[in-house]
Amino acid sequence: MTDQSSGFRTYKLSDRYDLPKGRVFLTGTQALVRIMLDQARRDRAAGLNTAGYVSGYRGSPLGGVDLEMWKNKARLEQARVTFQPAVNEDLGATLVLGSQQAVLHPGVEVEGVFAMWYGKGPGVDRSGDALRHGNAYGSAPKGGVLVVAGDDHGCVSSSMPHQSDVA
Repeated sequence: MTDQSSGFRTYKLSDRYDLPKGRVFLTGTQALVRIMLDQARRDRAAGLNTAGYVSGYRGSPLGGVDLEMWKNKARLEQARVTFQPAVNEDLGATLVLGSQQAVLHPGVEVEGVFAMWYGKGPGVDRSGDALRHGNAYGSAPKGGVLVVAGDDHGCVSSSMPHQSDVA
């Protein structure tokens, strides 16, 4: 058996975001922050001049995403990732759709924007128009969008029970 305890002696909590490879320990919401940081690192390593953008609704069950993003504001800004929560899922999805069109504007300073939208189950339903248009438009060649939906099967914090597996 291999002794792996020496790696744990040097492990720091910041490794969950900063360790470029290897095993890290994090929660689901921390993983969403890490995804954005990893994409920024990948793009820089590939010589791409990109920026990141995150928007969505602050409500539960993904309510901790905003707190984790704000907790890591300096780290995200250093990686050129902007976090801008929306007042509802529709506006967040529309903002993310707009991020994929940023490269079409004169004077833009990046080659593309990688983005993430998050919302809870009923918000997926109400944001169908923005999500459908975003899907039809597509992402920028050097951008991309990750859509994250938090389910609330038991209707603990939502107006209706919801699950996304049939959506």
